[in-house]
Amino acid sequence: MELDIKQIMEIIPHRQPFLLIDRVTDLEPGKSIKGYKNLSYNEPFFAGHFPNEPVMPGVLQVEALAQLGAVAILSLPENKGKTAYFTGINGAKFKQKVVPGDRLDLECEIVKIKGPMGIGQVKASVDGKLACRAEISFAVM
Repeated sequence: MELDIKQIMEIIPHRQPFLLIDRVTDLEPGKSIKGYKNLSYNEPFFAGHFPNEPVMPGVLQVEALAQLGAVAILSLPENKGKTAYFTGINGAKFKQKVVPGDRLDLECEIVKIKGPMGIGQVKASVDGKLACRAEISFAVM
């Protein structure tokens, strides 16, 4: 299943300038999801990080992945209208710079759900090369 930006905003509460997903390309609700963010020079964070060498902050790469995971978990009928809160990051590794003009491909696999809590394995890549990976945890309320 694919989702455009309007459909994404019907599932998660994030809005510009903090919505960090442009499109979902593959979704299996509650199990896995893929999507991407196209990065332009106009992204507000590039102006200050860093002025002469713009780089997407690693924390925002992880946030994009968390937003993607939230779409996956909130797509389940029983979670409609709820919010997924980010509760933890484990083992985050950053492998390369992400810069204006890149398409940041995002993936999340939900590996555990117990009650309102869950864990996802996430990774982001540019041109097939790993940019970051982590394990994230969340609570749905």
